[in-house]
Amino acid sequence: MEDDQRLLPIANVGRIMRQILPGSAKISKEGKQLMQECATEFISFVTEEASDKCHKENRKTVNGDDICWALSALGFDNYAEAIARYLHKYRQAERHRIVNQKTQPHHHKTQRMLEKSASSAQRDKHPSEICDASENRVSEEKAPATNQSR
Repeated sequence: MEDDQRLLPIANVGRIMRQILPGSAKISKEGKQLMQECATEFISFVTEEASDKCHKENRKTVNGDDICWALSALGFDNYAEAIARYLHKYRQAERHRIVNQKTQPHHHKTQRMLEKSASSAQRDKHPSEICDASENRVSEEKAPATNQSR
């Protein structure tokens, strides 16, 4: 496999970098490429650790819990904790979404379009913003249900 094929897309890396920097800051091509290589290597490192764990447990699928475990095992406890919180909120939102789909089948197509739109907007956010947005979405989704029962 060519090296370029295993790297994260440089446009995505640059966009993430720009979100953190002041608007007037510039990023050199060399800076983006270095960050691209580092981020790709980090992801590969963590994924390989999680994959080894799965292999030892005779499992073929790496899941979010395996990634959290790998981050912690590799000494990235802060990342592991943050991702574990995000994973928990994501799973709560998914459970809530599934329950809503079962109780409101006639809104399924509209809901899917809204989720797709929200999903594309999420791509441009910083991970901490996604976590906050996920928490707010779950709270907002619960609020109407509470008001309707009154």
